[in-house]
Amino acid sequence: MMMFSISLGLFELAFFHLLTHALFKALLFLCAGILIHGVSNTQDIRSFGGLSLNFPLVTVCMNLANLSLCGVPFLAGFYSKDLIVELACQYSWGVFILCMMFICLSLTVLYSVRLTYLSFVGVYNGGPSISVCESDHSLIGPVVILSFVSLFSGPILSWLSFPAPVLIFLPAFLKWAALLFVSISLLAMLSLQRLVY
Repeated sequence: MMMFSISLGLFELAFFHLLTHALFKALLFLCAGILIHGVSNTQDIRSFGGLSLNFPLVTVCMNLANLSLCGVPFLAGFYSKDLIVELACQYSWGVFILCMMFICLSLTVLYSVRLTYLSFVGVYNGGPSISVCESDHSLIGPVVILSFVSLFSGPILSWLSFPAPVLIFLPAFLKWAALLFVSISLLAMLSLQRLVY
């Protein structure tokens, strides 16, 4: 999305997305590291599953980061990603470019849902898990702090970066296009997971 924004000439918006993206992506990587450490240092996601019982706090924080990555409203990723999408639709750069943008958004949702499903929903397939990771404050402290940052950095950085509100007029089908592509990718991922397992 940052490179796409730069290609449209929206440099300030690309930097804004870089800042918000860095915050929730750091949270995502910290949560992934805690999970990897807790499941005997394996990095094979196929051996994960059902970890929400052993890691409830990390589950909440990682899902918060995933939802922010997907651009769910009122999380940090929404304020930058949705603005890029709506400005790209308003300036109508061409049907091919808009379709590529919506497909990229769908793929982001697809792999985020896959990560959540394989890590927290399925059956645990690995060795012994160490739930003591959640009691280690040196691991959990930064995760909790970044979770609050992922909640509140979007509007705060938006107000600091863009003091005047941006007014965007879009036809109804473009307003609903992002939601449609995201819903299709979500349903596709869930149906693929049921076929595989």
